[in-house]
Amino acid sequence: MNTIKLKGVVPEIFALNNDLRSEVWRTDIEFEQGKRYLIKADSGTGKSSLLSYIYGQRGDYRGDILFNDQNIQTLSAHDWCMVRQSMLSILFQDLKLFGELTALENVEIKNRLTKTQPTRVIKGWFEELGIADKLKTRADHLSYGQQQRVALIRALCQPFNFLLLDEPISHLDDRNSEVMRDIIIREATRQGAGIIATSIGKHMDMEYNKILSL
Repeated sequence: MNTIKLKGVVPEIFALNNDLRSEVWRTDIEFEQGKRYLIKADSGTGKSSLLSYIYGQRGDYRGDILFNDQNIQTLSAHDWCMVRQSMLSILFQDLKLFGELTALENVEIKNRLTKTQPTRVIKGWFEELGIADKLKTRADHLSYGQQQRVALIRALCQPFNFLLLDEPISHLDDRNSEVMRDIIIREATRQGAGIIATSIGKHMDMEYNKILSL
């Protein structure tokens, strides 16, 4: 997957709003592999919906989304499995960790399927992000900021052409935000991947190829 294209996409809930002002909705946009994009938004304008549409979780929109030149509405269940295993990775705003599993188990459950990252790399990320002492702690016993860091590590444990990040640093201090940014840039660069991040205020300080207002 080299490109993700949006052609006139708008959430169904906004479809009858003729006063909609957006650089994303109802426009034609192309996200290119290897480039970095920031979607700035106010709360309630559909930033999480946008990533859910791209990831194929939701289909309540009008317009077309294309991977390269294929409309995603033509993808089969098998196709989506392949896309999510090897082309798209996502850090959800609500993280979707398994609370009963430890921090490390949440990461390993994915990495064992993809066989992408060596254990030393994973534990190195835990160390860099200041949660090496939380490896054996249940996810539901971690703070939200600690859970964000675990979810980020898990998102990096697969091949991807694009990394989708929904408010990735909303609960992190400046130092951990910088560490997370550096890890993301290193891994995205290693894989030649694009980054699409959303924010309703605080965002990672990186060199974006394009910043769009939702």
